[in-house]
Amino acid sequence: MNNHTPINYIELPANNLDTIKSFYNNAFDWKFTDYGAEYTAFENSGVLGGFYLSGLKADADAGSALVVLHTSNLETCKETVLKCGGVIKTDIFSFPGGRRFHFLDPCGNELAVWS
Repeated sequence: MNNHTPINYIELPANNLDTIKSFYNNAFDWKFTDYGAEYTAFENSGVLGGFYLSGLKADADAGSALVVLHTSNLETCKETVLKCGGVIKTDIFSFPGGRRFHFLDPCGNELAVWS
């Protein structure tokens, strides 16, 4: 029996689905499919997922899982995140596997990008 069970789907909160779709489409070229007024699914992100309408936010400091994206050019990615409306929470720093930064999307969710 195969016990390998990969992560297949990630769901995150968003207080404004139009804003969140615009940010991730412009910053990372994610594509969206709406399922009613309170849910949108995303693809073209490396893993499938979705955003559900909520006043909550994913905050690693509060115990939320941290979604980490990968890029081949960290500085350019950081500039794109800022240009598209993200806020840098933790600037670029080195760690044993490379370098990364953390950002807040326009709905306050914390994600990271590494290279």
